[in-house]
Amino acid sequence: MINSVLVANRGEIARRVFRSCADAGIGTVAVYSDADADLPHTREADAAVRLPGNTPSETYLRGDRIIEAAHQAGADAIHPGYGFLSENADFAQAVQDAGLTWIGPPPAAIASMGSKVEAKRIMADAGVPVLSELDPAEITADQLPVLVKASAGGGGRGMRVVHELSALEDAVKAASAEAGSAFGDATVFCERYLPTGRHIEVQVLADEHGTIWAVGERECSIQRRHQKVIEEAPSPLVDDAMRQQLFDAARAAAKAIGYVGAGTVEFLATDSGEFFFLEMNTRLQVEHPVTECVTGVDLVGLQLRIAESDRLPPEPPPQDGHAIEVRLYAEDPAQDWQPQSGTIHALDVPRVAAEFRIPPRGGIRLDSGFEGGSVVGVHYDPMLAKVIAWAPTRGEAARALAAALAGSKIHGLVTNRDLLVTVLRHPAFLAGETDTAFFERHGLDTLSTPLADDRARQLSALAAALAAAAANRAQAKVLSGLPSGWRNVASQRQRKSYRVGEDTVDVDYRITRAGLDADGHDDVSLVTSTPGRVVLTVAGVRRTFDVARYGDQVYVDSPLGPVALRRLPRYTDPDAAVPAGSLLAPMPGSVLRVAVEQGATVQSGQPLLWLEAMKMEHQISAPADGVVAELPVSQGQQVDVGTVLAVVHAASES
Repeated sequence: MINSVLVANRGEIARRVFRSCADAGIGTVAVYSDADADLPHTREADAAVRLPGNTPSETYLRGDRIIEAAHQAGADAIHPGYGFLSENADFAQAVQDAGLTWIGPPPAAIASMGSKVEAKRIMADAGVPVLSELDPAEITADQLPVLVKASAGGGGRGMRVVHELSALEDAVKAASAEAGSAFGDATVFCERYLPTGRHIEVQVLADEHGTIWAVGERECSIQRRHQKVIEEAPSPLVDDAMRQQLFDAARAAAKAIGYVGAGTVEFLATDSGEFFFLEMNTRLQVEHPVTECVTGVDLVGLQLRIAESDRLPPEPPPQDGHAIEVRLYAEDPAQDWQPQSGTIHALDVPRVAAEFRIPPRGGIRLDSGFEGGSVVGVHYDPMLAKVIAWAPTRGEAARALAAALAGSKIHGLVTNRDLLVTVLRHPAFLAGETDTAFFERHGLDTLSTPLADDRARQLSALAAALAAAAANRAQAKVLSGLPSGWRNVASQRQRKSYRVGEDTVDVDYRITRAGLDADGHDDVSLVTSTPGRVVLTVAGVRRTFDVARYGDQVYVDSPLGPVALRRLPRYTDPDAAVPAGSLLAPMPGSVLRVAVEQGATVQSGQPLLWLEAMKMEHQISAPADGVVAELPVSQGQQVDVGTVLAVVHAASES
């Protein structure tokens, strides 16, 4: 019997495991880095142990410290979650050698799937369809495109698509370097790349008594940088015949390696129903909630029971309805998926029926590792939450999920929320046309367009100005009941300016005896205004705007779409200006390497340096032909967002 489980992970997945442990009457232990000291998972466990440091290599990748923490807190079992050490066979063995229960597959099974090259050989021998491995040195033009792929790890790191032979060598080097940094193993290989494939995976559960379940399939085809963004169960591609073939292949894969516990067998499929083994994830998947919703199975709960040597029933439960999950990331899709960091002021998803568990009668499920006031750092993946909808049909699930996301109050960071809503409402998505080239085919620039159009942004800026005026009057010590800027005799108009994306919006208005008089808003009248809510009548239709302020940042939420604004000062500080041609750090991070020297002549698009942040490399390139006039940073230097990395004087200025 397991009495106390330490979760060797952080954030959302730690909280998810804690929930099933609590339901089973099992105690919980959290571990946390210094950066994560204030996250919810550290408070929710029965005990929490600090892992000194911030980076993964100092903390969540230190198996020795984690095992020591388990002994220190009295835990008798370790659950690895996903990522970090979850697929590390040496760690799994060390846990068992320390006298602790490992809530995962046997170390030998993990090791056999740890190398994607070896995994393909095992699967081929077991009769599972595979894509053949290609030697980078022998690839010819007629074999393109190919995918360069890290042998260890996952999550899209250490992967590059190559369309030209001339780019292959650099792609192999870059993928190898990224894989070495992320997983400690720089081995990469190549395989045929299917640009419009469908990513189908089968959830398996196996006990130590020989029962192997294929619980259901998921489709995870909509991806960015080879990392999943939207997942669903069941797949709109898979019919009953293909499902049976997938389940047979997945069970054969699990049997071939003596698998025990929860795992996922991933396949790449074509629209014709042909499929090939990609890899086996010897752990719980991020997207496991969609399978839980449609089957009613608590996958983590079954992991715990299997670890206690319980038997699975002979057959898994059937699937019911449809579930869709989105990964809400702190990132800017319109800026090449640039990750974001900083404080989340608010993270409020409406109509949530359950958190970390199956909604009792369908609806919205929320699994998140953050809450209002949490800080998203630069050391870990920027996923804020998983939002899941479960409904009788796929269309109903997509509509409910899009509505919940569109109505969410997400303040403090740029996220991929608008992109997710647009995809969920896209005719191609609703038709089930969800291959891995979805973003490329439909245009990322179009899909990432803000939900709020220009008119909505103008109205939101007006609401922000009126709410700010109401806040000022509420704090007034004399005649606080008068409107802001009130004069007995008509005088100059109130004026406020806001930055909305790349645009500046000026709001000019005054409150007269006849009501609101705002430039450009002749069809708008003011109903009520308070510091947190403004109600306007727009062309005869009443609209409500919720307004929240955090310093200069203003967030306006309405059914017209969320709008983030930055209040501009009335007067600018000349000392705050940066030199023309400055390249600023888009996020906090570390300068990984520098490719040029001060005084070098560069061409537009030429790489100048690389930043490492949130487990990814980010290239900083020359904005135009010119000369590197300043290069104030060096390799290994830590930089904050907004730091001047380089100054390039355009050729016409040099």
